[in-house]
Amino acid sequence: MKKKLLLLSFLLLLLGCTEHRTHTINFYYWKSNVSIGEVEQEYFKSLHSAKLYMRFFDVDTQEGAVLPVAKVQPFDAHLLDAEYIPVVFITNRTFAGMQNEHIQVLARNMVKLIDEICSKNKIPAINEIQIDCDWTESTKNAYFQFLRELERVSQKSVTCTIRLHQVKFKDKTGVPPVSKGYLMCYATSGPKETGGKNSILDMPLLKDYTATINDYPLDVDVALPLFSWAIVTNHLGHIKLINNVTVTSEDKAFLRPTSAGSYEVTLDTFFHGFYLNKGFTLKVEQISPALLREAKQYLNEQINKDYGIVYYHLDAPFLTKYTLQELY
Repeated sequence: MKKKLLLLSFLLLLLGCTEHRTHTINFYYWKSNVSIGEVEQEYFKSLHSAKLYMRFFDVDTQEGAVLPVAKVQPFDAHLLDAEYIPVVFITNRTFAGMQNEHIQVLARNMVKLIDEICSKNKIPAINEIQIDCDWTESTKNAYFQFLRELERVSQKSVTCTIRLHQVKFKDKTGVPPVSKGYLMCYATSGPKETGGKNSILDMPLLKDYTATINDYPLDVDVALPLFSWAIVTNHLGHIKLINNVTVTSEDKAFLRPTSAGSYEVTLDTFFHGFYLNKGFTLKVEQISPALLREAKQYLNEQINKDYGIVYYHLDAPFLTKYTLQELY
């Protein structure tokens, strides 16, 4: 009987360990004008975060030229006790038809600009560069060659973001030649395709697209959303996204609720810097603590390997919607 009780206790202990896996917590930072205050510092420190994945700039094609845009403005890197990881967003169209010689130029120019930003802001030597690109089957060869070239030129560890569709359809989109991927568990569907669902994070879609995540031949960390946005639809059905929207009591003077989280604009007015006409509709989508908890619990049970969590992103209006415990 004693042996049976000991075996049962051991099994319960194992189950308990499985259910209470711990994950490192880090953050993205995605604002060009850096504003890191006491709230951001407190959350970063209290969650024992060590890395800040900071978007340094974007790369896009403009009139046939590949150019950096939206560069991060000078900031005080000592505001956080953090290892800064440069992140560069590159549009998929940048790689359409790109030849090898242009890939080499892009990699060299990118490393040069990253070094300049690090030097200007007194960021210590970096160990990793992360690329964010929603590549497709038609651009994968050029994009993957760029990742290899970037690693060769920079002599750094190169990582990249992975969209959910790139996991589910890996045979078509391919697996990038990087040391690690960062699985983006947000923007699970387009705002036009929600059908009443939350387009930032829809759990059925997340489960469908990550059903074979353990077969993906690349270690991943998980990127989870903290942000909110409003989907504004005009009279012609055209859609605009307004980031970081919460409806306040003052807003309700010109917003008539039509369903949970949805409103009709009743007066011509300015809203978060955008002019809205009477009759426009507005749908606010956000990540509740309950939805965040459900996503984390599912991923914890689904993914066999150890992984870290990177929240998007370190900004007081998002952070204060959650307790520290809800982010652990």
